[in-house]
Amino acid sequence: MQTLALFARLINTLTMPTTTLDPTLADSPDIEAATMRKVAWRLLPTLMLGYFIAFIDRVNVGFAALQMNQDIGLSATQFGLGGGLFYLTYVLLEIPSNLAMKKVGARLWIARIMISWGLVSAGMAFVSGSTSFYAMRMLLGAAEAGFFPGVILYLTYWFPATYRARIIAIFMVAIPLSSFLGSPLSAALLQLNGWLGFKGWQGMFVLEAMPAIALGLLTPLLLSDGPAKAAWLQPRQKEWLLQRMADESATRVGSKDHAPLLQVLTNRYVLAAALIYAGASGASQVLSLWQPQIIKSFGLSTFHTGLLNSIPFGVASILMLWWGNRSDRQNERVWHTGLPLVAVAVSLALVAFAANSLTLTIGLLVVAVTGTYIFKGPFWALASEWMTGAAAAAGLAQVNAIGNLAGFAGSALLGVIKDATGSFSMALLPIAAISAVGCLVLWACARTPKN
Repeated sequence: MQTLALFARLINTLTMPTTTLDPTLADSPDIEAATMRKVAWRLLPTLMLGYFIAFIDRVNVGFAALQMNQDIGLSATQFGLGGGLFYLTYVLLEIPSNLAMKKVGARLWIARIMISWGLVSAGMAFVSGSTSFYAMRMLLGAAEAGFFPGVILYLTYWFPATYRARIIAIFMVAIPLSSFLGSPLSAALLQLNGWLGFKGWQGMFVLEAMPAIALGLLTPLLLSDGPAKAAWLQPRQKEWLLQRMADESATRVGSKDHAPLLQVLTNRYVLAAALIYAGASGASQVLSLWQPQIIKSFGLSTFHTGLLNSIPFGVASILMLWWGNRSDRQNERVWHTGLPLVAVAVSLALVAFAANSLTLTIGLLVVAVTGTYIFKGPFWALASEWMTGAAAAAGLAQVNAIGNLAGFAGSALLGVIKDATGSFSMALLPIAAISAVGCLVLWACARTPKN
């Protein structure tokens, strides 16, 4: 309830104009507030629900592993490799997907992505060994590729830069909420052995995939491709928004709207942003997949594992909204991005010293998970300020793609270290190191003047 109340309050902060309005565009000083509020309430619920479902379907394999690994004979190394393979195809198709969205239009392309990943996620119920597990994870990555960077790009069509950290934070709160609500749900569904002849983990995959397909079918009716095609905006609101976005784009320093694709992808700030993002993304993806097994290793039941697994995500759901709003209010991105990365690196490193204490482990996981999520709003606002126009389609996708390679490497490496040492805590140290590297890259960029 606190998260929902904060969500509503942050939407209402959009009623506070951030610029002096052009009197030729508005005869009411409230047109900015009214326009932004209408856009937010029209778009964010659909996009948030889509990402909520996407993340459940991406990481529910972490709960399925509590039964599935034994049923189909997966070792920790094989599970870690299969969990990480999702990110290989996800990364390879991110940029092509974002470029396709520019041509096809956001609403149809986002709908296509939702339906595709829903069908593949349901197909996870039929994996029977390591080979089929690897294949389905790669198919799921291919199906979902482009959804997140596509939405980030889509939001830049609608929201001026001064709103983006809080808007992205509101959108991305769907990630911790998916684990906060999805953890006990997935744990409960695992108990449905025998439903339609499925084992518990098989039924969980099928039931949790259905909402993606349903929402995908509805999305073309719920979204518009851009402000120019938004029939639900009043003419004055549409004119104000289009003018505001055009003025902002025209005055953006260093715009590379017409830069060649290779020049965009090799731009030092695009590559730096990808390394920074890897620090939080790697930790986030690894914990989403492995945290249920880390907690269950203390001898808990599946039900209690689900409840405890939800705690870090519940805390993160509340704090990421507050942190994103704070970043916008102070108009500050670097420290709001860097401090969470420091928290992630330190807390994951300390887990190695808390291996025998469930309470201390949960406390450190709360800090780590919260850090990975409060990082996101300020970071993506910062990245979208570094890139603009047509260059943003490829640049933002590249940042997300390279950043998510840390999810592949971290998940696979954690499985290998766990099989070799028998320790989850030691296996988290490489992820802490990646987060520390992200901090260093961020500080270096912050001290370097942009050309």
